[in-house]
Amino acid sequence: MFQAYLLKYAEIGIKGKNRYKFEQALCSQLQRRLKKNDGKFKIINERGRIYIEASEEFDDNEIVNTMKNTFGVTEVCPVGVIDDSSWDNVCEKTKEFLIEQYGENNLNFTFKVKARRSDKRYSMQSPEICMELGHYLLETFENLSVDVHNPQETIFIEVRDKVYVYSKRIKGIGGMPLGTNGKAMLLLSGGIDSPVAGYMIARRGMALDAVYFHAPPYTSERAKEKVIDLAKIVSSYTGPINLHIINFTDIQMYIYQTCPHDELTIIMRRYMMKIAETLANEAGCLSLITGESIGQVASQTAQSLLVTDSAVSTLPVYRPLIGFDKQDIINISKEIDTFETSILPYEDCCTIFVAKHPVTKPTLKYIEKSETLLTDIDEMVKKALETDEVVRVEG
Repeated sequence: MFQAYLLKYAEIGIKGKNRYKFEQALCSQLQRRLKKNDGKFKIINERGRIYIEASEEFDDNEIVNTMKNTFGVTEVCPVGVIDDSSWDNVCEKTKEFLIEQYGENNLNFTFKVKARRSDKRYSMQSPEICMELGHYLLETFENLSVDVHNPQETIFIEVRDKVYVYSKRIKGIGGMPLGTNGKAMLLLSGGIDSPVAGYMIARRGMALDAVYFHAPPYTSERAKEKVIDLAKIVSSYTGPINLHIINFTDIQMYIYQTCPHDELTIIMRRYMMKIAETLANEAGCLSLITGESIGQVASQTAQSLLVTDSAVSTLPVYRPLIGFDKQDIINISKEIDTFETSILPYEDCCTIFVAKHPVTKPTLKYIEKSETLLTDIDEMVKKALETDEVVRVEG
């Protein structure tokens, strides 16, 4: 007997005739991610099950972390694979597997057996497998006892061309396989929110590119490195990210010197969205992603978001965190390991030019009127796009 892994998914199972496309996408992501680990892995996709088998030694903790952090995977189950499906051998190998999983001295819990017989040629039916194997385990391990209603552990047996046995179920991050919903452009800052927004939208199957607006000398090179580090952490879930670094200093200073100060944040934000939209269209992205949560700050009131969105004409703007409390966002950032990087004390370009009393209920016609004063802005935007620095990051 050798050990493998059974991977379970949820939403993919209700995709009807298109399910195979999502299964293929999930297998492709697993193949790409597993290449980083030592050992060679075989991915088996058959009849609603995905198995991972290894032909070489590997780090068990590392491989489990890789699999459970792949979008689409809801559970990772270490599995014993039994080639010889004769009943005496199945019983013996199940005993060995349980000792390996729990340790012989720790087999002192309540259990039940749950069987699934996909190979209808097998001589025993599922109820009989459950009863006979349960009886064998009770006779073999004196500290085990049966509880069919509320067992501490469930021992699963699946009969296919081979017999698979498992009991431990490790929770995965779920979601949809990466890339099954196209690609999006994430507006990434050095704060807590935007990395979480990128993770959340990628969890729904969208691949990511990202754009960061840098404002030297008002923001340091360390602030830029911080954003690159955040992109690397996010990319450990999403795969490689093309991070566009836009020098926004001249545009910000021009807006600062020309427009009413209570409108600075909104107008700067609108030009960030315009630039992000151009980059997104060039990269084949289907939407823009931001980390805004309604009402969190002045630029995120309902009125402000309406005015900000009007700057984008060809793509939808998705805000995965729109209804989240700040603590909700912080909790997720800790789960995905971006929090400690996000709180490093390096300012991004948004915080340098914040007005003392920003408008909270802007009106589009007044904002557009202020923007007519920016007679040189189109040339500045063109220059910023021409000097785009692209960094490909991969965690």
